Amino acid sequence: MAQIGVKWRVLRSISMILLNFVLASMFASAERGLKLQESTDSKSEPSGSGYLSQLVNFLWQSGESGYQHVWPDMKFDVRIVLGTIVGFFGAAFGSVGGVGGGGIFVPMLSLIIGFDAKSATAISKCMIMGAAASTVYYNLKLRHPTLDMPIIDYDLALLVQPMLMLGISIGVAFNVVFADWMVTVLLIILFVGTSTKAFFKGVDTWKKETIMKKEAAKRSEANGNGQEGEEYKLLPGGPIKDTEKETKNNSEKEVSIIENVCWKELGLLVFVWVAFLTLQIAKNYTTTCSTAYWVLNLLQIPVSVGVTLYEAISLYKGTRVIASKGEDGSNLKAHQLILYCSCGVLAGMVGGLLGLGGGFILGPLFLELGVPPQVSSATATFAMTFSSSMSVVEYYLLKRFPVPYALYFVAVATVAAFIGQHVVRRMIIILGRASLIIFILAFTIFVSAISLGGVGITNMILKIENHDYMGFENLCKYDA
Repeated sequence: MAQIGVKWRVLRSISMILLNFVLASMFASAERGLKLQESTDSKSEPSGSGYLSQLVNFLWQSGESGYQHVWPDMKFDVRIVLGTIVGFFGAAFGSVGGVGGGGIFVPMLSLIIGFDAKSATAISKCMIMGAAASTVYYNLKLRHPTLDMPIIDYDLALLVQPMLMLGISIGVAFNVVFADWMVTVLLIILFVGTSTKAFFKGVDTWKKETIMKKEAAKRSEANGNGQEGEEYKLLPGGPIKDTEKETKNNSEKEVSIIENVCWKELGLLVFVWVAFLTLQIAKNYTTTCSTAYWVLNLLQIPVSVGVTLYEAISLYKGTRVIASKGEDGSNLKAHQLILYCSCGVLAGMVGGLLGLGGGFILGPLFLELGVPPQVSSATATFAMTFSSSMSVVEYYLLKRFPVPYALYFVAVATVAAFIGQHVVRRMIIILGRASLIIFILAFTIFVSAISLGGVGITNMILKIENHDYMGFENLCKYDA
């Protein structure tokens, strides 16, 4: 029954997104249609088919484009300093929550630095890549908080990451085609929902941790040693081994990277990345929308589906398990695997479309699966490293960002992510509350919804007032 409830909630959320998207398009169409009608002093009464024609004309006009990139000159001034500060904290919080921080990067790049929305999206993806790479390097030596395995769940990443990269390619194309107001509507609905869900998950985890801390204090008093801090290893939500001794030996232990990496799974993930990169480079030498262009795009499907299908079949048969879930990670059902893969594609599409990390979807998803917060954050960031780097390559081939700016902000995000990981890890050890990661996740998503949504709504109002074209762009005629 629980699984049926999850599926219905997912379908209901998708339906609400589509409904709100259609309503927003009708509202904007009506507003623009009325403005145009007043300017031309039209005296005719529009019929029902007339409104439909206005909607179609609003959403698509051949040869029209509402996009022009704005790249400010790079010079040291107040904007750079303020942008660096905001970017630093965005990368620190985003890397800890496993969401990348794109929801903070994009408004910073648009409002403070002065980039247009789509160029800001592209540079945001560069910053996410730098923060993710730094975080993964930090996590490669860490072990799972309660089980004898790496803190990164490679089987979970192998199931989701190929679908994530496929979604990224689709999302990048949508970023070119979709108007800014369409992105804003989708963003607000999605982020408010996921941040609320993550917050309540954090509250639930906090309550469980409080109960466990009280039990640990009672045991400490009974033993007469008063060392409550040692019980931290048992606090994170998720599966726990039978013996406390084994947990204490594994938690927060650092081992060499060579011993801690699952090389077979990593090799498959690198294969998917290289295959996608090769296809993207080859696509750059073809004419947009030509037969070769679409063939190269479609070749991404067998690569991603093939690797994911291999992992999904292994998980279904029980020959492989999502170890971070303990007993619940074995013998997964077909509908569960389909749901996880679909969420991977959705996360990639959102990441490519909005210039954000797929962790905005993957983080809350992994938590719902019962994965401990530390493992959820580490695994989501690991998957984002591959997907965000692929987005950077695609945006670079589309000439969507200035390289000097990108290199500078990548350096800022890389340093910030490393510091953020270290500080929060120390705080978790001292306080004994892994739920801090969940609250940081919810806070980052909510702030992203407010900042990105506010910017998007403001731009949408200005375009309506100026009678600007607000329909779909033509991918085949796009020129950066």
